[in-house]
Amino acid sequence: MSETIKPGRHPKALYVLFLTEMWERFAYYLMVGILFLYLIDATTGGKGLSQNVGADIVGSFIALVYLTPFIGGLIADRYLGYIKSVFLGGCLMSAGYFGLSLPGNTAMFISLALIIIGNGFFKPNISTVLGNIYNREDLKPLKDNAYNIFYMGINIGAFVCNFVAAYLRNNYGWGYAFAAAGVGLVIGMIVLAFNLKHVREGDIKKPVQAEDMPLSKIFLYVFLPAIIAAIIGWVVPNQIFGQTIMGSPANDAFIFACIPIIAFYVSLYVKAKGQDKKGIGSLLFIFTISIVFWTIYNQNSTGLTLWAEKHTDRAVSASTEKFAGKLGMLQTVTDTPRLVNKVNETFVNLKDDSGHIIQGMGPDPYFNNVPKDQWPKGKDVKLANTELFQSINPLFIVLLTLFFVPFFDYLRRRNKEPSTASKFGMALFISGLSALVMVFAVMSVPSIYGYKAAPAWLWGTYFVFTISEIFLSPIGLSLVSKLAPARLTALMMGGWFLSTSIGGKIAGVMTSFWDDFTDKKIFFLILVIAAFIGGILIYSRIRSLNQILKDKTGSA
Repeated sequence: MSETIKPGRHPKALYVLFLTEMWERFAYYLMVGILFLYLIDATTGGKGLSQNVGADIVGSFIALVYLTPFIGGLIADRYLGYIKSVFLGGCLMSAGYFGLSLPGNTAMFISLALIIIGNGFFKPNISTVLGNIYNREDLKPLKDNAYNIFYMGINIGAFVCNFVAAYLRNNYGWGYAFAAAGVGLVIGMIVLAFNLKHVREGDIKKPVQAEDMPLSKIFLYVFLPAIIAAIIGWVVPNQIFGQTIMGSPANDAFIFACIPIIAFYVSLYVKAKGQDKKGIGSLLFIFTISIVFWTIYNQNSTGLTLWAEKHTDRAVSASTEKFAGKLGMLQTVTDTPRLVNKVNETFVNLKDDSGHIIQGMGPDPYFNNVPKDQWPKGKDVKLANTELFQSINPLFIVLLTLFFVPFFDYLRRRNKEPSTASKFGMALFISGLSALVMVFAVMSVPSIYGYKAAPAWLWGTYFVFTISEIFLSPIGLSLVSKLAPARLTALMMGGWFLSTSIGGKIAGVMTSFWDDFTDKKIFFLILVIAAFIGGILIYSRIRSLNQILKDKTGSA
């Protein structure tokens, strides 16, 4: 039975789903914000892996996290229903977060797998429940506004989580931080469980249509060939060439797995006719270019995290130290050599009180890129945790959304709002400018191997990139729903997630070669050039894209 709602008011379901998603995103961004740092940390209980291995794992994780929503969405559509899928996904993910707090590599990889699978069931279906509720005639006018409020919940969770992660890992260790993600998700599930009566209206299981492709065929034509290709990619290059193609077996396996999936999408275009062919062709074109955007987006968890960790001046002022220190959100480092024996560290010779030489490590790694005349000479230095920089993006999302939503509404009323395709092109150029900020960050110091760059550069790059995110992210799935043939909507949604997945993987691959870029300007210039080329390509087809959108929906 539908809830009676006063005209112009949002249903209680919005706030239930808002809180559920806020806690889920709190959990996810807490975990992914510290995952890379945990993998490469060798001084405070992390895994002590090399940068390239850590980036490889994070890139693979992000790639798979963005692939599973396609499968989870299809299963929910046709079999489980949406709310059951949300609970299943939440349980799997919370188990994964708690599992990351356990010692051992086996526990870690099983936990990451649980999060990947769980996200596939949770992520697409909670949004679908919200959309179904707002498909009511009396609520349709409020739908866009509802998604803006919902998106705020995502970013509130993403903003707060890093402060919790910093406090827990500083004071109790990595395991407690990962466990906090699990606790956050359990809170979200409890909120949903106690308010089911408000959201059941959105739990609609769609009957299978005659034109829908069966899951068995999707598995046979898409996923089985991808699995076989992944196995080939993992084994063959090393056997034939004696080395991997993309730096690791995992990278090769992913690239090989993408080949049959991409071929399948190309075959949909080849077989299509008329307007369907135009729509599919436009989407494949957009998917390809959006890979660049998602590569820059996912630098947040890879390249920019490494930049914040190693190349950013994280020392805080006395006033900040007084405040944040009491909250336990600052790390303490010193240039005094550490008398501990760790594998894969550079050791120095020290003498004890009796003059005997003992083994120890040099100063904290933070001082590797600080001129020696600026070392504290034995005093403690308080640093802002690296993961705190990842709260900048969600902070700007919240603040800039408050500006751009009414701004676009203002332009719309005057028939001056840019078309959907134009916004997409603008987003590519703006994301390129965000990478250009990092080029200037590299140039701001004599050498990044002896000096730290100012934290303002990270604030700058996140500010610019957030504008591009506001332009592109909300319209991506909307474009798919507008351009895809009705019978292929779910499959084309999968194509959007595939482009996101490939972008995440490329971000990880690039960061795994971080040390090979002796001039870090080249690392960021690659992103600048790729984004600008993508923007130019979008604008080279802007008229045809606008026309296809107009033919399909009546507006561009």
